[in-house]
Amino acid sequence: MKHLSIIALLFLLLLSSCATKGQTGAVGGAAGGALIGQAIGHNTGATLIGAAVGGLLGYIVGNEMDKYDREQLNHTYERGVSNQRSSWVNPDNGNQYAVTPQPAYQNPTTQRVCRKAEIEAVIDGKPQRTYSTACRDERGAWQLQQ
Repeated sequence: MKHLSIIALLFLLLLSSCATKGQTGAVGGAAGGALIGQAIGHNTGATLIGAAVGGLLGYIVGNEMDKYDREQLNHTYERGVSNQRSSWVNPDNGNQYAVTPQPAYQNPTTQRVCRKAEIEAVIDGKPQRTYSTACRDERGAWQLQQ
């Protein structure tokens, strides 16, 4: 058990240096879940179940770290002035975003109110540009479209 803990810790440290937050959380959760599963069940099945559950929870927690950015984007869709840029910097990771929303329109197919936006970001020092569309769901919340 001691060797398994050391190997899992080294593996986690190695992968955390090159993974995204969600991936890092998943790897850490899987390693922790595997250790707990092995300690409780003392067999391979328990270890695999622990790894699967821990990986899923870790991925969710890792992605929640960007909740601030999603809130800012939603605020821009909700209250942003059309064709006027809204910018912010994530205080936790330093990523920068500038979003320029377009006027709202009604989607003729779904009859939902939608809004397009240009999103410029600097993530880990690399500039990126994308275009997105969000539409209001049944509750009135903005949902990004695929």
